[in-house]
Amino acid sequence: MPRRITRLQFIDFTRGLVMVLMAWDHASNFWNQVHGGIEGIFPYRNPNLDLVWTLARFVTHYAAPTFVFLSGVSLALSVHKRLSRGDSQRDITVHIIVRGLLLLVFEALIVAPVFDLPRYYFGVIACIGVSLIIFSVYRRLPTTAILAFSLIIILTQQWVDLSFIPFDVAWGHYLRRIIAEPGLTWHPYFALYTLVPWFGVLGLGWTFGSFLNGFDWEKLPRLKTPLVVTGVASIALFFVVRLTNGYGNLVRRWSMDILDWLYVSKYPPSIAFLLWTLGGMCLFMAVGIWLQEKGWSDRNVVGAVHTFGRVPLFFYLTHLWLYRLRMPKVPAPFYLNIWQTMAWWAVGLVALWLLSSRYEKLKRRYPRFLQYI
Repeated sequence: MPRRITRLQFIDFTRGLVMVLMAWDHASNFWNQVHGGIEGIFPYRNPNLDLVWTLARFVTHYAAPTFVFLSGVSLALSVHKRLSRGDSQRDITVHIIVRGLLLLVFEALIVAPVFDLPRYYFGVIACIGVSLIIFSVYRRLPTTAILAFSLIIILTQQWVDLSFIPFDVAWGHYLRRIIAEPGLTWHPYFALYTLVPWFGVLGLGWTFGSFLNGFDWEKLPRLKTPLVVTGVASIALFFVVRLTNGYGNLVRRWSMDILDWLYVSKYPPSIAFLLWTLGGMCLFMAVGIWLQEKGWSDRNVVGAVHTFGRVPLFFYLTHLWLYRLRMPKVPAPFYLNIWQTMAWWAVGLVALWLLSSRYEKLKRRYPRFLQYI
């Protein structure tokens, strides 16, 4: 019989690593006067960003795709675990719906205010929440069908036509924003993370999670090679797509300048964006497996990264207000340079490690009450 393990440490490592990068992005967003963002909604890169600031933003792009993909992985693993212990399909469906609804509540009450955005803001947590609600039923389809549909959503996203939905009425405007047309033009109907193609990314994660459910963990080291090959191939395709400057680029490359090469659409995520970020994610998972083989998963900094990865929602909700460090609608009293921001980022990570470690112990003590966070 294949040996089962309670945690997939390489998944925790990958999720924790990109959350550390995400924390940098938000620390910079709250305390830097010059910060990249809104890639895709604006067809041109910010001329005020030099190479250092561009790279400081670009490296954080791994966060959202990995977070969404691994949400799909976790969902597949959770459903399999619940079925194995005898939970009914109905109970599992209810659990997924409740979790999705809670994510919508967290987005409106905790996340939106930290960015001084209206409560209708449709961000990454809301996008995952709605995707989970859909997946509460959608998961009953064969895994091959979910994989195929996910690829179709991602590969055909730039041809999605929502012109049949009225754009000049509130409900139509908001619906189009949520489905595939991100924007911040009609208050309070703001959306940055659209279901197309993020729902497809979560579907890819579900597919990978379903594969892991039947995996023989004695052969875990063998996963490194296909992950590395997939990651390298994806990154190579990124350069091909950016070079051709056509299909797969929702924001065209205006020159051969490296800054134009790196300015890819995140809102919504283009194929080029997903090739780079999900390719990197595969490499991160391969590193996580290597660390797991070496027995380094609980050592020093690596152990802290794993801790973050085991309590992702708590980390996400906590780190926003910790790094903002002021009430909503209150502007920054001063700005930091990049070195000062890095110091604040590091201090915040230490605080978050202490908080996450204590929360993890609390969650183990009261799993019934804290299962959704």
